Amino acid sequence: MRLSELPHNVAAIVRAVEDAGPGDVIARRLRDLGFVDGEPVRIVAHGPVQGDPLLVQIGYTRFALRRAEAARVRVAQEAA
Repeated sequence: MRLSELPHNVAAIVRAVEDAGPGDVIARRLRDLGFVDGEPVRIVAHGPVQGDPLLVQIGYTRFALRRAEAARVRVAQEAA
């Protein structure tokens, strides 16, 4: 599942960041920010206009990501 599809406040684990093409700077930046395999992640809030941006918590840090950026991050829901 993609991070952009994750329900609100559901715990998940990052599995990968997908590159849109060679030298993808956004994917590289997401990895630099901590979106790496094994990191816990969840959607904390949605923006007021069509749910954009998403407030995402990874570890103890929160980021605002556009849905298009969040769609590059593959996650797996944690078992309940």
